Amino acid sequence: MTESKPFTAGNTPDAPRSDRPDLLNALAADLREVGYTVDGVAELLGPSAYTALNRDQLIPALIVTEAAAQGEPRTAALAAVVRFWLLAVPQDVKVLDAALPRTRTEGLVALGLAEAAEAAAAVVSAAADLRPYGWDSNEDGSGGAELWVASDLAAHQRPGVLRHDHVLGIGQASTTLVQTTIRRHAAKALDLGTGCGIQTFHLLHHSEHVTATDISERALAFTRFNILLNADALHVDPARPEDRVSLLRGSLLEPVAGELFDVVVSNPPFVITPRTTGEAAGDQFTYRDGGLPGDDIVASLVSSLPDVLAPGGTAQLLGNWEITAGKSWEERPQSWTSPDTDVWFIQREQVGPEQYAETWLQDASENRDRKHYQVAYAAYLDDFASRNVDGVGFGMIWLRRPAAGTRRVYRFEEITYPIEQPVGPHLGAAVGRADWLAANEISAAHLVVADDVTEERHQRPGAEHPGVILLRQGAGLRRTNLLSTELAGFVSACDGDLSAGQIIGALEALLGGHEGFDGDAFRARLLTDVANLVRDGFLLPLEGF
Repeated sequence: MTESKPFTAGNTPDAPRSDRPDLLNALAADLREVGYTVDGVAELLGPSAYTALNRDQLIPALIVTEAAAQGEPRTAALAAVVRFWLLAVPQDVKVLDAALPRTRTEGLVALGLAEAAEAAAAVVSAAADLRPYGWDSNEDGSGGAELWVASDLAAHQRPGVLRHDHVLGIGQASTTLVQTTIRRHAAKALDLGTGCGIQTFHLLHHSEHVTATDISERALAFTRFNILLNADALHVDPARPEDRVSLLRGSLLEPVAGELFDVVVSNPPFVITPRTTGEAAGDQFTYRDGGLPGDDIVASLVSSLPDVLAPGGTAQLLGNWEITAGKSWEERPQSWTSPDTDVWFIQREQVGPEQYAETWLQDASENRDRKHYQVAYAAYLDDFASRNVDGVGFGMIWLRRPAAGTRRVYRFEEITYPIEQPVGPHLGAAVGRADWLAANEISAAHLVVADDVTEERHQRPGAEHPGVILLRQGAGLRRTNLLSTELAGFVSACDGDLSAGQIIGALEALLGGHEGFDGDAFRARLLTDVANLVRDGFLLPLEGF
C-alpha cells in the first residue's frame, strides 16, 4: 500500500498533532527561552550525569535535577522540563505552566505531548519523548541546526514491553548512519523508513527535496510533527512544507516505484526475528522488524535499491547479515549485489546467536517477563539453527549506480576497531580516490604522503634492518598497512617531485640486476601496491582528485 500523508493531516491516534501551528510556534519559543538545548541540558546536568543519561541511566540526572528544581527560577524551569521529558517524571501543572508559559500544560495536552497522570490531581506525565538534538555545520558547508525531536518514550522511561508500533527516538544506530552518510548536494533524496525523521532532518540541509517513507502511520505523524516544530531550522515553509518534503506510507520501495533519487539513506527494520505461524503485522515491532525471515530484508534492499538511483546516485544503509557455519562473513552479502553496481560493505561487529537474541529481547524490554523471555530466547536459537547460522554481522553498506555504467568500487572489509567520526567525509574521499584511479594512469601520477600518515619500524635488537615496517593513518578509517622493503622505499620518495613511474624505475635500478630478477613483475607488483595505498588514502595525487 502506498499512501501520501499530507502535512495538513490532523490527528493520528497516540501521536503528536501537527495541525496546531499556533501551539507549535509557542512551544518552540518556550523551549528556546527555557534553554532546552543540547548545550543547555549538558550544562544543567554536568558531565557525569549527562554521560550517564546518554547510556540511558537516569538516576544521576534525577539527583541533579531534583536539587536544581529548588534553585533560581530559570534553572528550576529547565530542570522541570528535563525531568518531564527526558526522565519521564510527572510534573505539577503549575510547575510546567511556569516553565512553558506560552504553551502551558493545556497546550501540551492538545498537542499530544502530555496526559493526566492522576485523575484527581493537577499532575501530568509525558505522553511522548521530546528532546533537544543538533549538529554543527556539515562538511559540504551547509549550516548546523538546533532541533527538538519527538518520539515514543523508550524502555528506560516507561514500564512494560514496548508497543509494537513503537516509534524509535534518536539511538545509536540512527546516529551511526548520520555519521556515515556522505553529504553532497542532491536534487532529490529519499529517507527510507524514516521513523521519527532524524535522517530527513540532515538530508534537508543538503537536498532540494526529501521524500520520507515508512510503513507506520504513527512514524509519519511523528516526522510531520518534528518537521513543523523545527520548520525554521530545517528551512521549511510551514505554510508549504510539501515544497521540500513528501511523506509516503508503504513498505520498502513500494511508495517510490518509478522514481529516481540522487541520495538514498535508510536505517531499515533489519533486525533478524524468528517468524511464527499465523503472525500478523501487529505482532511485529515495526521499528526494527521488516516481517521477512532471516536477513531477507537487507538482501532485498541491497538488490533493489539501485533501481531507484539516478545515474551517479548513491545509497547508504545499515544492516545485519547472517554468517553460515564454515563460511566467510562476506559470502552472503556478495551474493546480493549486481555486477553493474558499485558496492562497499564494512562489517563493524560480529556476534553469536545467543548475544544477538539477548540484545534484541532486551531492546524491547521482553526480558522483563521471565517466562516470555525464555520462550522468545529459545525461538531465536531454533531459528538460527534452522539455517545453520553461527554468527550475525552488523555494519555499513554503500551502493552507487555508476554514471558511466562501469563498476569502480567493490569492497568487503571488516573494521572492528574505533574509527574517526563522522566518517562520512572520509568515505566520500575514498570513493573519489577510486574514481581517480579508474580514470588516471598511476605511473604518471606525482604522489605525496597524506598528512595524517605516520611510519613505524620494528626490528630485533642489533638487527641491521627492520623486520616490520608499518604505515598508520591517524584519521578516517585509521588503517594500518604492512610495507615491503621496496614499497617503504617508494613511500619515502613520495614528495611530489617524481612520478610514480620514475620512482619505481629508480628502485628497479637499485634492487634489480641480479640473476633471476624479473623487472616486469617487479614493476607490476609495485604499481598494484601503490594503487592500493592511494585507494586507502595513505598516498594522494599531488594534482588532487
